[in-house]
Amino acid sequence: MHAPEARQLPLEGLKVLELGQLIAGPFATKLLGEFGADVIKIEPPGTGDPLRKWRMIEEGTSLWWHVQTRNKRSVALDLRSEEGQALVRQLAAEADVVVENFRPGTLDNWGLGWEALSALNPRLIMVHISGYGQTGPYRDKPGFGVIGEAMGGLRYLTGQPGEPSVRVGVSIGDSLSALYAVIGTLLALQERNRSGLGQEIDVALHESVFAMMESLLPEFDASGQVREPSGSALPGITPSNAYRCQGGDYVLIAGNGDSIFKRLMSVIGREDLANDPALAHNDGRSQQAEMIDAAIQAWSEERPREAILKALDEARVPAGYPYTAEDIAHDPHYLAREMIQTFTRPNGKPLKVPGVLPKLSATPGRLGDGGPTLGQHTDDVLDELGIDHDTRAKLRQAGII
Repeated sequence: MHAPEARQLPLEGLKVLELGQLIAGPFATKLLGEFGADVIKIEPPGTGDPLRKWRMIEEGTSLWWHVQTRNKRSVALDLRSEEGQALVRQLAAEADVVVENFRPGTLDNWGLGWEALSALNPRLIMVHISGYGQTGPYRDKPGFGVIGEAMGGLRYLTGQPGEPSVRVGVSIGDSLSALYAVIGTLLALQERNRSGLGQEIDVALHESVFAMMESLLPEFDASGQVREPSGSALPGITPSNAYRCQGGDYVLIAGNGDSIFKRLMSVIGREDLANDPALAHNDGRSQQAEMIDAAIQAWSEERPREAILKALDEARVPAGYPYTAEDIAHDPHYLAREMIQTFTRPNGKPLKVPGVLPKLSATPGRLGDGGPTLGQHTDDVLDELGIDHDTRAKLRQAGII
């Protein structure tokens, strides 16, 4: 999976201007940067992106920061000042892509919206990521990932029946939106190859979540049925659940394929269920989900987790258990596929971080360095624009950079 050192990365030569902060926009540009794009991240002078202070902090900087902003150049620039806005227009005139996740209308008020920037650069692709999109009655409402997850239908389904819903333990709404932003960017680049013109990409957090909700809407439309939370089970797909093991651990078993179900039932000593014609296919099994889950549970709770996993592995039945961070860090499969990478931070300490996805055979992405210090590349980037030393000094004294 390694390319020759001289091989160009797929997005090398692409210039991306990041005007976002926190999660969705910066995660999208992170992915572009890993495959060669030159990502210039604009941050407020003095404070920088708030993500610098999120989650676990070490020596003043978030450990998350070293993942979210690798392969980026940091420029400290006040977007609220006329001078800062003028510099952004200069950068956008030379950029291929602008990614922003401000509330709709904010950049227009600063003279940095689509109309202004595309007039300077007709080839520009501009990616908007917001809570509710650039149009519609909710356009101007503030929206974070957790609200998008709720409106998109995910939050209602997470948790146990009859109990308050719970959130997924990561910012999944933001991350899904970032993936759609990257897909949109690549599609727009392909179209630009044909037409020579850029375009806008409008990504809404709630829509990115809603798009993952499978048959939620058509089931309601056809029958009036509202899908309810179901704990660790997956309604309508049987068996697929978490089962308690001896000692209190849990194992996840996905025996919902027809032939897999028969092998699973044989392993647990229930040949009667394996050979029952009514359970031969998923629709019949789903009508007997509680009975099937009870049979598996009766078998699993008498055995330790490792014994269960060994027996199911030998029978070619998909099974596993909920991995912790420690499990991931030491798993031989993660290590073999180079998904656990280590880089050295500016303080000299090593730090394990996730590897790069997707895996390309000829032009794989780059890990790069950890996140830049605030404004680390301001002088370099402005020098590339032709802003001389004296002018930069005046801008810095005025607090604009």
